[in-house]
Amino acid sequence: MKNVVKVRIYPTPPQKQLLSKAFGCARWYWNNSLNATNELYKETGKGLSQIGMNSRLPALKKEFEWLGETYSQVLQSVSLNLSRSFINFLKEGHHSQNSNQSTTNSQFSILKTSKLLTISGNIWGASPPK
Repeated sequence: MKNVVKVRIYPTPPQKQLLSKAFGCARWYWNNSLNATNELYKETGKGLSQIGMNSRLPALKKEFEWLGETYSQVLQSVSLNLSRSFINFLKEGHHSQNSNQSTTNSQFSILKTSKLLTISGNIWGASPPK
């Protein structure tokens, strides 16, 4: 069984900037990987697997240095979600796919031991701003 906890966070300005970078990198990586998967699917009839997407990360981080500024587990969760999405899409028998990730519900997954949760010893959501 998976446990889900919803929390309200009150990030400091540096934390807001870090979150903004993480969301932006996740969105860019989703669209880039979706494009690569669609191109490969047109050529071979098979898309990129999660492992295939993750194996592209080191080269992408060298090409786009700003991509390395976010935690790798954020980008790896994007690979997992896109891989699952593509598999489910093919199981349902659709013939076209939306080219962009929805921006209305921006989210990404992080492990609870992530450094992203703590900055300068402050834990997000510990107390609201006064």
